[in-house]
Amino acid sequence: MTTPATPWWASTGFWKKTAIWVTAGSFLLLIGLTFDTMARVQAGSRRVPDYTVINRHIDYRYDDRKHRFMPVIGGEAPLFGRVLSAAEAERLVTLGKKTIQAKNCMNCHTLLGNGAYYAPDLTKAWLDPAWGPENVRPMLMKLFLTDPEGNARTYGTGRKMPNLGITDEEAEGIIAFLKWMSAIDTNGFPYNFRTAEGG
Repeated sequence: MTTPATPWWASTGFWKKTAIWVTAGSFLLLIGLTFDTMARVQAGSRRVPDYTVINRHIDYRYDDRKHRFMPVIGGEAPLFGRVLSAAEAERLVTLGKKTIQAKNCMNCHTLLGNGAYYAPDLTKAWLDPAWGPENVRPMLMKLFLTDPEGNARTYGTGRKMPNLGITDEEAEGIIAFLKWMSAIDTNGFPYNFRTAEGG
């Protein structure tokens, strides 16, 4: 009795070749998607504004056409009372980002969906109405960051931020980073966030 021939689609050779082609195709797709993503998340792209956005008024409003909240960049609203050049703005935002990383803020806070949920989400912290109007917001944030115990904002939770020894310069960098981050189009994240103006 003879064994029936294996159909071509069930042969070992066919599946080995298919595995090689699928792996190679997936690898090329992954490379393409990586470069596409890198281009979309760079500062100065359509969804992630240039660092000089910290010189502008930022709001967060519902877009009926897209069915989600989006950042709205307005007129001039310099941070700390003066318009920063592109290099100065990048340096200040970078200092803030590095300070947030060095002080391990994500152990308690969430930034752009990453981190912990013990303390408030910082993704749109610059726009949080609890910080008051825009003309006093940088000062209130700076006072809090440099002396969180003396300027605690617990809102009945009893949770307080520890004093992390943040300097005035680091606090200004953090505030610049938070303002820049609030201008990033995050597809409506965090959900249900409302500003004093846009809510």
